[in-house]
Amino acid sequence: MTFFESLLALLGIAIVLLQVARRSGIPYPALLAGAGVALAWIPGAPVIALDPHTALALFIAPVLIDAAYDFPVGTAQRLWRPLFALAVIAVLLSAGVVAWLGMTWAGLPFYAALALGAIVAPPDAAAATAISGSVRMPRRTVAVLKGESLLNDAAALLLFSTAILIQSHGGVDASLVLTVSLAAPGGIALGFALAWIMRRVQPLVWGTLSGNILQFVTGFGAWLLAERLHLSAVLCLVTFAMTIARSAGLATPPRARIHDFAVWDSAVFLLNVFAFLLMGFQARTIIGAMSAARLADAAWFAGAVVASLIVVRLAWVLFYNRVAHHFPRLRGDVSPARFGEGVLVGWCGMRGLVTLATAFALPAQFPQRDLIVLTAFAVVLATLVVQGLTLAPLVRRLRLDGDDGLGEELARARREMAEAALTALRDSGGPAADHWRWGYRLKLTNDAATTAQKRSLGLAAIRHQRERLEALRDAQRVGADAFLVLQEELDFAEVSLRTEEERRIEEA
Repeated sequence: MTFFESLLALLGIAIVLLQVARRSGIPYPALLAGAGVALAWIPGAPVIALDPHTALALFIAPVLIDAAYDFPVGTAQRLWRPLFALAVIAVLLSAGVVAWLGMTWAGLPFYAALALGAIVAPPDAAAATAISGSVRMPRRTVAVLKGESLLNDAAALLLFSTAILIQSHGGVDASLVLTVSLAAPGGIALGFALAWIMRRVQPLVWGTLSGNILQFVTGFGAWLLAERLHLSAVLCLVTFAMTIARSAGLATPPRARIHDFAVWDSAVFLLNVFAFLLMGFQARTIIGAMSAARLADAAWFAGAVVASLIVVRLAWVLFYNRVAHHFPRLRGDVSPARFGEGVLVGWCGMRGLVTLATAFALPAQFPQRDLIVLTAFAVVLATLVVQGLTLAPLVRRLRLDGDDGLGEELARARREMAEAALTALRDSGGPAADHWRWGYRLKLTNDAATTAQKRSLGLAAIRHQRERLEALRDAQRVGADAFLVLQEELDFAEVSLRTEEERRIEEA
């Protein structure tokens, strides 16, 4: 098979597996990774190689930008203490324990053990929130997990880069210490500089397809530039995306924002699908090259790593919450977390795309690369299956599944927005102003019965408009161009009437 044919076949298989995951409740990353292993054993299966230097930029850069763009700066400032406890201290503790296991159990040199610890240390909030789609997790918990996943990548990849530099330098020297110490602040400064440039260039391409291409080129380019300068690429991209998002709200044309979100959601999901499938192919190559005895040793070692990661994270979260409960300075103005919330955050330790991509990025001649990559694969698979399948039942068991406050917050914000609109229309008269004034006054009531009736009547009216529009097109009284414009108007109107759950596009 050609590369294109192999790619098409993998995508077709992935679509089928995603539907199986959707209906069975199995985490789709685990299903895809396992399928990758199985497919790789089929005679004639293609050998798909990936340049280690490209792996991190290809799989992580878009994911980081997408997540950072949606994470408010204010939330990061308010939750910085618990975020630091999870994104830095928890990562260091997890990496340290795994590095110790690597040196004492597997005989890895220090830098290789450190690389393994950095690879498996950062949990993936996207995996947790996707898996928990059947329940409503507390919103503060979700915010902490999302913020952690942005910042823990920076801590883990800084450790990973340090391990690679130790190998290339042959040890720790002054230049290495200087490079590592400048990586974080330099990455943040570069992110601010690139955001300043992007804010001035972006208005020139708004409303064009080339604008979407520019976003991806800028994201990949920022990552590669930061790497070339030996700066933290993660902090560069997080700073870049959060700075752009903070100033883009009023300036971005609505049509461009809707289109951008759709493009980025699809691109990020596609990269996730490929990463898990390709990791399965990589694992098959490694397993096939190992003897039975070495494979057994690797399996025991991987199991110990998985267990240590789960225990260390859970213990640290519960310890931090207890200490922060007695010492408010450790949590700031955030109310103390309940015991159940601590257990939930501690259990949300699923590893995902970052672990896979970092394992991909190991140099080909890295000591015991096969063991490290196989362990990373096992950690991702085990945490997704063990913790992923038990997360929703745990939320229910802890009685944290319920109203997360989103509906009340939306209703309150909509009332305040309607009041602002009525203030703007206060001095306006005429039928057009009365039309808008009546609609906004209806939003001020915002009771459940009125809202439900408004949706029902509006959706029925739009349905009749659609049927009439189709009839006009069939009668050739409306051309193709006019039909598409009117259809889009109806689409936007219908989406505005749908509930929050109905608007959401499911991953699988």
